[in-house]
Amino acid sequence: MPPMASVLVVEDDQFVRSALIRQLTDASHTVRSVGTALEALREVAHFRFDVVVLDLGLPDLDGSEALKMLRGITDVPVIVATARDDETEIVRLLNAGADDYLTKPFSVEHLSARMAAVLRRARSGGGESAPSPVLRVGGLTVDPLRRQAELDGSRLDLTRREFDLLAFLAGRPGVVVSRRELLAEVWQQSYGDDQTIDVHLSWLRRKLGETAARPRYLHTLRGVGVKLEPPAAPAPGGEPPR
Repeated sequence: MPPMASVLVVEDDQFVRSALIRQLTDASHTVRSVGTALEALREVAHFRFDVVVLDLGLPDLDGSEALKMLRGITDVPVIVATARDDETEIVRLLNAGADDYLTKPFSVEHLSARMAAVLRRARSGGGESAPSPVLRVGGLTVDPLRRQAELDGSRLDLTRREFDLLAFLAGRPGVVVSRRELLAEVWQQSYGDDQTIDVHLSWLRRKLGETAARPRYLHTLRGVGVKLEPPAAPAPGGEPPR
């Protein structure tokens, strides 16, 4: 894991907070900590962090609301810590902009592994030696250097992870990419479940104006993977009669 990452720990339990601060500091990271969501918002507004570890059981704001507010002012990677290990909760967190999640209780080794993954992905975006070409697939334009995407001339409002997923697929138009490859290349993880990928694909489809049942650009091949390709041209004579 890269040394000296700047970490904000948002945790109201003083014992958990102290343990995380001590262990992360021992691992050569610089750590600031707060106990409420509003304090966390003030911190990210005034200081630059490499990653935020956000406990959801805060006294002042619901964790998902705190996450949305953080996403409104920063794209810093956020790892949420939750005691609620159920599918609905995990989907809510990913939809709200979480980069990853941990279920309490967790070890600092587990946290460090998740931090390493999100930091590798965040830092690899700025390490290109040559400008990346603008990618065009049908009416979709993806500019990896400027981290902007447009559909039919309209700017797409994407989270960082949604953009990474779209750019990765747009760089391989028509190629079926397995979920394992997406997990390794976009999430920088060698293990995990398909749910994280499926949630991000669902939100990306929504922003592209399509659904899994009526795809235009994103096509899922059950048990194989997903591919991005331009919409099929209308069949000759397929226009409605005038």
